[in-house]
Amino acid sequence: MSPSTAAIFVGPILAVDAAVSRAIHTAAKPFLPPFLLLLLEISADFRFSFPVSLSLLLSPPLRPFLIPFLLGLLLDLISVGIVKLIIRRARPAYNHPSMSVAVSADHYSFPSGHASRVFFVAASVHFFTAALTAPLEDPSYSFLDGWIRDRSDGEVKGEVVVVVWIWATVTAISRILLGRHYVLDVAAGACLGILEALFALRFLRLDLELIFGR
Repeated sequence: MSPSTAAIFVGPILAVDAAVSRAIHTAAKPFLPPFLLLLLEISADFRFSFPVSLSLLLSPPLRPFLIPFLLGLLLDLISVGIVKLIIRRARPAYNHPSMSVAVSADHYSFPSGHASRVFFVAASVHFFTAALTAPLEDPSYSFLDGWIRDRSDGEVKGEVVVVVWIWATVTAISRILLGRHYVLDVAAGACLGILEALFALRFLRLDLELIFGR
């Protein structure tokens, strides 16, 4: 398919996407304080999420989650950057002026890096919960386990998974409300994040007992 033919099909889709995204942004703007949206933005920033993820070192039973999680975050950063530099879709003209650009790829809109990151986190937590079934009476467990796991059977508390999914969804939507992205940017980012979680937990897992011991 030639570039001109592709433009015929893609152009109308992008036009509708831009119109819908602007309508959502305009309708929500009077009701949502920007600082709340900016807090969600910060919570999903790579410069914040990467150091916070190191807290998994505090809990030996959660350490098998650490390596695929960190590598997945790096994979997400690289994947989003490459796609942005290839597609080069400009951000909405009404983008909130508070945006800070960490790398040149951040000037572009497709896909949403924040959406891919938060859905990677949510999907990773969701997929990994089945593996955490050991009882909390194990002396190697730390205070961190008590916050996220049920002491009766060692499984991750269902409300933790629900809260993470809610956070991911609200944060992704906030990218549209803040004017950072179009709807398709966010949808593509969310799908990418889930695929990255599947890949990371399937192919990037290591036996950390050989590294940390028990």
